[in-house]
Amino acid sequence: MKQKFHYDTVTEAINELKKQGYTLDFDLSDNQLTAESESYPATDFEITDLYRYEGPSDPADEATVYALASTGGIKGTLVTGYGASFDDASAETLKELHYKYNQQNQSE
Repeated sequence: MKQKFHYDTVTEAINELKKQGYTLDFDLSDNQLTAESESYPATDFEITDLYRYEGPSDPADEATVYALASTGGIKGTLVTGYGASFDDASAETLKELHYKYNQQNQSE
């Protein structure tokens, strides 16, 4: 999928994605997405859209907002900083999700 919109801020992106049904706020750890005391295998999800934000001078202002959806219809967002430190399994999972997303975009 190609990115359809660009939102000015991370908050605006999250709010607009919530209106589109991405209501869960995910955290990624140990190859699992967690939200509201539930855990889901990250490999069950695909990135449906993503938005990158770069701060004008402070790397701490850099973030990526991911819109994620599972084959079972579970939808939510994951926000990561560019310098975010994940465990090795989570970092690899995020790479795999990016790979699937890029493969989908190349075939369109």
